[in-house]
Amino acid sequence: DIPLPEGETSPPAPPLKQVLEMQCSFLLLTQSDNSLLSIDYSLSLLSHRFVSGLINQGKVEAFEKMLWRVCKGYTIVTYAELDEPLEDPETGEVIKWYVFLISFWGEQIGHKVKKICDCYHCHVYPYPNTAEERKEIQEGLNTRIQDLYTVLHKTEDYLRQVLCKAAESVYSHVIQVKKMKAIYHMLNMCSFDVTNKCLIAEVWCPEADLHDLRRALEQGSRESGATIPSFMNTIPTKETPPTLIRTNKFTEGFQNIVDAYGVGSYREVNPALFTIITFPFLFAVMFGDFGHGFVMFLFALLLVLNENHPRLNQSQEIMRMFFNGRYILLLMGLFSVYTGLIYNDCFSKSVNLFGSGWNVSAMYSSSHAPAEHSRVLQLDPSVPGVFQGPYPLGIDPIWNLATNRLTFLNSFKMKMSVILGIIHMTFGVILGIFNHLHFRKKFNIYLVSVPELLFMLCIFGYLIFMIVYKWLVYSAETSRVAPSILIEFINMFLFPASETNGLYSGQEHVQRLLLVVTALSVPVLFLGKPLFLLWLHNGRSCFGVSRVSTSLHVCLWGASGFNFGEILMTQVIHSIEYCLGCISNTASYLRLWALSLAHAQLSDVLWTMLVRVGLRVDTTYGVLLLLPVIALFAVLTIFILLIMEGLSAFLHAIRLHWVEFQNKFYVGAGTKFVPFSFRLLSSKFSDDVA
Repeated sequence: DIPLPEGETSPPAPPLKQVLEMQCSFLLLTQSDNSLLSIDYSLSLLSHRFVSGLINQGKVEAFEKMLWRVCKGYTIVTYAELDEPLEDPETGEVIKWYVFLISFWGEQIGHKVKKICDCYHCHVYPYPNTAEERKEIQEGLNTRIQDLYTVLHKTEDYLRQVLCKAAESVYSHVIQVKKMKAIYHMLNMCSFDVTNKCLIAEVWCPEADLHDLRRALEQGSRESGATIPSFMNTIPTKETPPTLIRTNKFTEGFQNIVDAYGVGSYREVNPALFTIITFPFLFAVMFGDFGHGFVMFLFALLLVLNENHPRLNQSQEIMRMFFNGRYILLLMGLFSVYTGLIYNDCFSKSVNLFGSGWNVSAMYSSSHAPAEHSRVLQLDPSVPGVFQGPYPLGIDPIWNLATNRLTFLNSFKMKMSVILGIIHMTFGVILGIFNHLHFRKKFNIYLVSVPELLFMLCIFGYLIFMIVYKWLVYSAETSRVAPSILIEFINMFLFPASETNGLYSGQEHVQRLLLVVTALSVPVLFLGKPLFLLWLHNGRSCFGVSRVSTSLHVCLWGASGFNFGEILMTQVIHSIEYCLGCISNTASYLRLWALSLAHAQLSDVLWTMLVRVGLRVDTTYGVLLLLPVIALFAVLTIFILLIMEGLSAFLHAIRLHWVEFQNKFYVGAGTKFVPFSFRLLSSKFSDDVA
């Protein structure tokens, strides 16, 4: 017999065999949100009771051992794992749960079971004793679950409708919030007055907009109904103002090219004005082709005519870059058409618009008849009637048929590149003079700009003179006795012992004079400015300036005081960079010749390998083959010659402006004036800033 706990009054316990042979039937019903465990015992015992509930998965084993030890085996525990994890109402954590049902005998064991359930934080639920009550509760729970599902679905549908309606105006709300955050961000930068009733803001404003600013303050005070009107006062300051350069849609792209190098200082010469012409022109020198330039011009013209189209403003990044630089592309294409006419190059072919100036029949006279078996006809311009005059525009188209075409074009383009480069750099040095005049540093003109110009012109300006002089003086008849410009330029520095013919009489004396001027300009460039500032610092007066001016004192050597060693090292470094840069920068302009040659040769290769092959096929299959050949030629022309070669020429033109041109006069150490504007919401007033 199984002994009962003390104090229990119950019917006599059945034999152990009868207890072990009890017939049990279990029915487990599990729902997603609520769980009900119904177990129907058909026991021979009459006084059994039940406790049901939920327990954490990790506590099941310890819970079962505690029940067995405390209740001494007078309990029957059954577990079942829930299909879905549930959220713990105390911790909010989603964990696995087990539903349990405990069957026990006696009230004392029932109290112990309930205390153990409380100790293990079980969620206990009432469990009916009869099958009818259990069935009724099950049906009620199913009805509640179905009602909850219905309510949840209707709530989700309603929320979805509300969110869809709110999404229609969410963009405008986001813009409004960003504008408010931007305004408060600006207000936080203001300071209070002594009464803590007004905000004081110190801002930079262009002089031309002071009237508009004052009128806007008055209008804002009037419309807001403020008791204290807003007013504006100009404050004198010694701080350097930021740089404001007003642009439009045409000049904005060129100004961005300059700003990428550095924002100009206040009142400094802005190179963007000259870049509008020089940049597309230098690009066109490297990209000179009438056909390619015309295609680029049409593409840019299409963007300009459709610039108000909303899809272009919202296009992808690459297309947006083309759109923002549409006016740069327009001028680059237009200038490329011009240089293409000068080179007489249209898709690697020449165009005979005015008729060639060379006459072939004059070479077939009795005295100048070509050899019988010669496959090459040599046109000698010294023969009367062969060369009848220069081509009206550009290079004569007959050079496209000549075997020495590259030799002629290389000589022409190389000299042209040197001339353009020296003129471009000299113009940059001259622009530096205007900076010195504006900032009232006239001593820089005499001690820096003039020596720089003498150094540049006495060497490289003289080189241009020799090139132009040889073009003008020597004709076709005297071309064989014309001296080499390269040899004459080298002899200028080597002082050869033997006399040379030279380009003109007295050439040796002129060259020696130029070298003397160059040699004298170098020490002035190195030491002139430092020694003058030292002289001025010691109390001297020169060039209309004196040490008595405090503002000029700060302007010359800063608030930290005069430091002769620092000034001397700065000027020496600048002078060495300029003198060596004149040589390297002049050689750098030869990229104009190199890229022009590469572009012409690539264009010629495409024509020879594609179109020329298609044109040589007979008429039977020629038309069928020519169509795909032309299509392939167009695709390769666009991707290789227009995009890749165009990008290469674009980058080289930027380098020539930044390194060779702008460093002669442009410092680019200023601060850009960025006024408050709602257009900057996406970049300046982001979530992190505001």
